[in-house]
Amino acid sequence: MPRVVSIYLPDLATDRIRRADPSIPVEQAIAIIARSGAKRWVSAADAAARKSGVRVGMAAAKAQAIFHGLMLVDADPAADAAALERLTLWALGQYSPIVAVDAPDGIVMDTEGADHLQGGETLMVTGIVNRFRGRMLSARVAVADTWGAAHACARAVQRETVIVPAGETERAVEGLPLSMLRLPAKTVDDLRMLGFKTIGELSAQPRAPLALRFGPEIGRRLDQMFGRLAEPIDPIRTPELIEVSRAFAEPIGAPETIDKYVGRLVVQLVEELQRKGLGVRRADLIVEKVDGTRQAIRAGTAKPARDVAWLTKLFRDRTEKIEPGFGIEKLTLVAVMTEALEDLQKSSALVEDETSDVTPLVDIFGNRGHRVFRVAPVFSDVPERSVQRIAAAAVNDETWANHWPRPVRLLARPDRIEAIALMPDHPPASITWRGRRMKVKRADGPERVFGEWWKRDAELEAVRDYFIVEGEGGERLWIFRQGDGVDPGTGSHRWFVHGIFA
Repeated sequence: MPRVVSIYLPDLATDRIRRADPSIPVEQAIAIIARSGAKRWVSAADAAARKSGVRVGMAAAKAQAIFHGLMLVDADPAADAAALERLTLWALGQYSPIVAVDAPDGIVMDTEGADHLQGGETLMVTGIVNRFRGRMLSARVAVADTWGAAHACARAVQRETVIVPAGETERAVEGLPLSMLRLPAKTVDDLRMLGFKTIGELSAQPRAPLALRFGPEIGRRLDQMFGRLAEPIDPIRTPELIEVSRAFAEPIGAPETIDKYVGRLVVQLVEELQRKGLGVRRADLIVEKVDGTRQAIRAGTAKPARDVAWLTKLFRDRTEKIEPGFGIEKLTLVAVMTEALEDLQKSSALVEDETSDVTPLVDIFGNRGHRVFRVAPVFSDVPERSVQRIAAAAVNDETWANHWPRPVRLLARPDRIEAIALMPDHPPASITWRGRRMKVKRADGPERVFGEWWKRDAELEAVRDYFIVEGEGGERLWIFRQGDGVDPGTGSHRWFVHGIFA
């Protein structure tokens, strides 16, 4: 069953102002002022302004009187709309093939078949909030069975994340205010005059009298919210996106027919990519059905590609997930993420050099939802900073410095031990680790590692002295002492195990 994510950006206008001018202090309250003739009122206010009593719709003069340090900025709806469109395009590349603007302050997306790539719904919505926060944007995210329910929960529930379990839409929205139904403001006001306060109260009423007085809109919105009427999400598109499509006079549904036309679309897409000198990194197949619903399949590659056979295989491996229902009336293939890709001259030798390109294997695992990466060196003397995770096909030119021997296993965190040693330069005579005492038979060291003072002030004088020690049983450990053994300012002089040799 499709699941819909609604991302609500309550402070879109004020967050845009802060992003445009990073010099604005965090504690500075901001209000956006709209104009209509001589009338000026607050159209948006950030959290600090709202905390001081500033409210949307309040006269600008009154807002200034309430909060003397309030920063007033003229409203710019066009800039807000452009910012929302850019965020929606970013979400299209990151989360789902079906993403649309939910104007004026939100984004909506269908995550069917895409949430597993983010680790499930809980990790997905938490990750969305964190990534928006990293972009200096406040966001509230809700997941539900329908667009209407997700939209309402994201705006009415005062939590950063809301997950409505499948099949529990009615229970989740029955207590929400009528304004969450996306009805015209006048209709909401008239319903309140009649005594209706919540969505549950309105949905319990007979439809005929409501339709006679207000028209079919109330019934339509209720049916959309409860999933009785489909509300397709029309994916965002821009001229920059490379897109090819095929509409059918007669709906199709047979798997072999779907595969045939997917292959033809791939050929057309590759021709467009070739003409523009691009390779695809992420492509979406949008399936439009006779009943108005859409289904999407996403395929990604570890590096830019425009190989017809390989891209066709990536999609045909996943077309079995397509549910044609009463038939498919249109297929669309979109290159969501592209990169420059030059043509390469193939070897003309009779005997070509063997190459071991693991990119196809990376693509297969990545499209199954696995997180594929590799470990690369980082030029750092601090052991836990000397490695990093990078994309499986990424290029990394950094190398490790010429260190002493390093253990095959580095502990995630140094483990505290007790040691008997003559300071400052002698290795321990014995150590006690996890309740087990080990007498040191051989040792090598010390290797002194200094803190990276340019990263943290606390590391200005920090020192570690590393030793390789071997016990009587043959076990070899990589241990260190915090500090130089003389000056307490360089470290606590405590001992730790940091790695294990084979």
